[in-house]
Amino acid sequence: MSPCEVEIVSYRQQLQQKIEARQARVGIAGLGYVGLPLAAEFARAGFEVTGIDIDARKVASLRRGESYIKDVHASVIQLLVDSGRLEATTDFSIVKDLDTINIAVPTPLRKTKDPDMSYVVDACREIARYVHPGLLIILESTVYPGATEEALLPVLQESGLRVGEDFFLCFSPERVDPGNPAHHTRNIPKVVGGITPACTEIGALFYRQALDSVVPVTSTKVAEMVKLLENTFRMINIGLVNEIALMSGSMGVDVWEVIDAAATKPFGFMPFYPGPGLGGHCIPIDPFYLSWKSRQAGIEARFIDLAGCINGQMPHFVVEKIANALNGVCKSVKGSRVHILGVAYKREIDDIRESPALDIIHLLHKRGATVTYSDPHVPVLHADGHLAFELRSIPAELGAAEADCAAIITDHKAFDYPALLERTNLIVDTRNAFRGYTSPKIVRL
Repeated sequence: MSPCEVEIVSYRQQLQQKIEARQARVGIAGLGYVGLPLAAEFARAGFEVTGIDIDARKVASLRRGESYIKDVHASVIQLLVDSGRLEATTDFSIVKDLDTINIAVPTPLRKTKDPDMSYVVDACREIARYVHPGLLIILESTVYPGATEEALLPVLQESGLRVGEDFFLCFSPERVDPGNPAHHTRNIPKVVGGITPACTEIGALFYRQALDSVVPVTSTKVAEMVKLLENTFRMINIGLVNEIALMSGSMGVDVWEVIDAAATKPFGFMPFYPGPGLGGHCIPIDPFYLSWKSRQAGIEARFIDLAGCINGQMPHFVVEKIANALNGVCKSVKGSRVHILGVAYKREIDDIRESPALDIIHLLHKRGATVTYSDPHVPVLHADGHLAFELRSIPAELGAAEADCAAIITDHKAFDYPALLERTNLIVDTRNAFRGYTSPKIVRL
């Protein structure tokens, strides 16, 4: 065995031994909905974890033992900080002292619907400044197939270190479902693929220390495609059922009854449900990473583009439903007071990223309506690219009672639906919150 081969084995064995003994120092770059729960799980498993984020407010909150993510309770953060197992910093130089580093930063779309990889590349360049032999680097941010190999690997190899020998690079798609009490970071199976077999092996070993189930795959490209398939599957099926809702409405058919009846079939059918549009960071965005990459290969992603078009039109369809409902009681949108119930992109969370409620509020305002809203999880909507003005949440029953029309956009459990129905004059239900109710006040999607 040559001296070089001895050195190669040494780096891998040392890292493996540190991970198995839970003595590896773990780093998480990006402390949002993905990074903070992951940091908490590894700290709870006995590792010393350092979170890195450019947002000094997040770092300050964690240092005080406070949580800004609802899925991670403040008491958990306080315990981990007090025990010394969880730290936070804005300084990437800590990477020189780490054994592993996960990248969990945003990957939005540009207005042209092509991937914005700037956050990932910036994080990678910071890590590359301090990369050292024996370091495991895992990207968790959603990217296009081939991104880990094309965008990260060359930057890291500028150091002269060899992937799979001196350092290890993997991709593992995040599968966070905010607000889901049954499925969380620890018990959702973790897919991981490495640039080399050695990378995959060490990445899988790392995740097995803190998570219940790990699914190794043969490459980073496979792991990247897994994430895009999962969310494209949902996007296209939601687009299909939204189109069925549009058809059913024009034919006078209750789409909710149709879906419930179809769901009794014990094979060959999986129920998806219509709604006011897609929200969140994943489903409205991730499929376009795949369509962008496929176009580079000369393949048109027609299903993705069509589903995106249908889903993108749903806020407009909801506003037309509101307008038609008001017309039915001899009122126009202009000058009417419309109260929105729920602005988070789904129930029981405080996340408004890509929420269709923001588009609906904007469209109603453009048509001259006075818009108010209630959301127990979102006390304030700040002026931004969607809204030209700030709005504050008001009590739901008060808002509904004072409105000419209320619209359920997010069906939070905190809403007292019988009381809302009693106090409102007219209500457009985009989530079937009034399942089983019969009332001339209710206009269903």
